[in-house]
Amino acid sequence: MTPPPPSASDQRRPSQYEVVVQGIQEMIVSGEIASGDRLPVESILATRFAVSRSSLREGVRALVAMGILETRQGSGTTVTSLDPGLLLKPLEFWAGIQAGTSSRDLHNVRQALEVEAAAVAALRRTDDDIERLKAVLAEAEPAIQALDHEGAMAADLEFHLSLARISRNPVLVALLEALSRPTLRMRLWQSIHLGGRIAITHQEHLAILNAVVAGDPRGAHAAMQTHLAQVAVVLRDTPDSR
Repeated sequence: MTPPPPSASDQRRPSQYEVVVQGIQEMIVSGEIASGDRLPVESILATRFAVSRSSLREGVRALVAMGILETRQGSGTTVTSLDPGLLLKPLEFWAGIQAGTSSRDLHNVRQALEVEAAAVAALRRTDDDIERLKAVLAEAEPAIQALDHEGAMAADLEFHLSLARISRNPVLVALLEALSRPTLRMRLWQSIHLGGRIAITHQEHLAILNAVVAGDPRGAHAAMQTHLAQVAVVLRDTPDSR
């Protein structure tokens, strides 16, 4: 027998601080306040949301933690730039603590984003972008030869993020930065080393670079897809991808 749907009385009512969080977010979404604007004074907001001042402050603190508001001495509380990188900071923490199956699921998400980033990079790259990508891979070679995991990981991360930046899409860049915590990449590079794929990984990076230099979006897409598919195999074969 299917249970009846919960009645209105059974549904949890939002707490006062949640009313504040939702209310201020709605003010921003509606355009009532925008980036750089100062919040109305406490008494006005407390009356508007029908909450106590302590609950109002609790809600404001939560929004500060989310990167939506910022409080500066002498200038009150204002709306931040609402930059994607700032608002996605909590995602960065979450990505850094993933392991096992979650780590592999996370890689699948990165895979979907990065193959698109590579294709777009092949279309939008400039001469300066190409020189930067070449320099990053040149810096990776001595680290790879010395089995310097930290140096190789740093170059790997910079190569992938540089491709994303060439897209000139701040949301894509912010997502990939959040999903590419150095601690997570280090665990991945250690797995690649155990699988004996460091040199092969570098060759795959060079194949991606060559497609980008050639202005070949399909080739860049395919090269990145191949590279990340091989990384997925490493993750699958690693008992605990921590």
